[in-house]
Amino acid sequence: MTEQGVRRTAEQVLALAPDAASRKAGSRLGVAGPWSGTGSGEGSVWGLCEGSGSRPYQTVVDLADVAGPAYRCSCPSRKFPCKHALGLLLLWAGGDDVVPGSAQPPDWAERWIAGRRGREVTRAAQAAGGPPAGSAGPEAARRRAERRAERVTAGATELEQRLTDLLRGGLAAAEQAGYGLWDETAARMVDAQAPGLAARVRELGVIPASGAGWPARLLEECALLHLLDQGWLRRDTLPDALAATVRSRLGLPATPDGPPLRDRWLVLAQYDTADAKLTTRRIWLYGAESGHTRLLLSYGAAGRPPETTLPVGLALDAELSAYPGTGRSRAALGERFTAPAPAAFRPPGVTTTEAAARYGEALRDDPWLESVPVTLGRVIPVPDGDRWRLADADTDTALPLTRAARSRPGLWRLVALSGGAPVTVFGESGHRGFTPLTAWPERTGDAVPLC
Repeated sequence: MTEQGVRRTAEQVLALAPDAASRKAGSRLGVAGPWSGTGSGEGSVWGLCEGSGSRPYQTVVDLADVAGPAYRCSCPSRKFPCKHALGLLLLWAGGDDVVPGSAQPPDWAERWIAGRRGREVTRAAQAAGGPPAGSAGPEAARRRAERRAERVTAGATELEQRLTDLLRGGLAAAEQAGYGLWDETAARMVDAQAPGLAARVRELGVIPASGAGWPARLLEECALLHLLDQGWLRRDTLPDALAATVRSRLGLPATPDGPPLRDRWLVLAQYDTADAKLTTRRIWLYGAESGHTRLLLSYGAAGRPPETTLPVGLALDAELSAYPGTGRSRAALGERFTAPAPAAFRPPGVTTTEAAARYGEALRDDPWLESVPVTLGRVIPVPDGDRWRLADADTDTALPLTRAARSRPGLWRLVALSGGAPVTVFGESGHRGFTPLTAWPERTGDAVPLC
């Protein structure tokens, strides 16, 4: 261990990269050649990196925050972290003989570190003092919620009429109308403040161009959309947990309920998805004592990754608070008692048959559920024509990989890790198949991210 805690491995450092290009560029800078004035101490790492400019780039990383590393670099890159920060962390991962420990940071690094930690203290003090003066009271919040509910109801009613018109006119009309029909309908749902409905409508728009069998797929998705509409319009007759699930699927805001659960949480997987406006980071955690698998969601503006970063394979002592909803696994990260550190445990695995049954059971509570988190024990990736599946080493059963998983480089990383032998794999299992996210060798070894 070092003064700032356990050093990250190269895999854990590269897991912080916002994209594949950054990982590749950062890897090239993880050598001593371009660096000078490097050092580490008091929870931070710093150095000067030669670049294309006349002056070297000043790079510093604050590792002391339990929320994850913070970065500052004088380069013009808008990526977070930039390739220089990744290169510096890779260099630091090499040990004290490469980046000296217990050193005094230069003035430029010390000023940034002190300023940032001072702001963190101020924010914590403000949070301890309660809500700011002039904040809206509960009555104003109630009125806003009522107005939004009225808009959502109007949007759901309009969407029901549009689905009825589509079915009366025949599904062939959807292919002739093109994507414009769905884009305009989605815009109406955005106006109705129902982003969940808007997202599902946009997904309908790409189905007619998805190849053979698209009418059946379109009808299936229309049925699920109709079910969600009716769930909202009849929400007063639903059990509380199912009504909360409907609100969540519509995209209405929710707050965690119930007491927080403290556990030692293993970071199972972390990956980002992005659209034109938002980057969404999904982090799966497994509780060593509770056995619960929970999902953290974090958001960043388009082109900017979220700040919350938890490298795969590490564990942290923290509290999680669950969001309401039937069969949902989303939680909010609360107080953190330790910084993430390497874990000596992994989640127990189930068979492929048990994984399929788990998804079926979850659908009873949430018919709109795309997949469930599952850890498969003792499976082997095997080719199946132009497809791949994970075959159970102890039974004559298997789960097919999703189309998305088959197109990612992580598949070949999984195949290489297995080498024909059983491995433990964590991923998401649903009606489209299994998407592997992280794998472990059968007996010993660190977690290997696959996404």
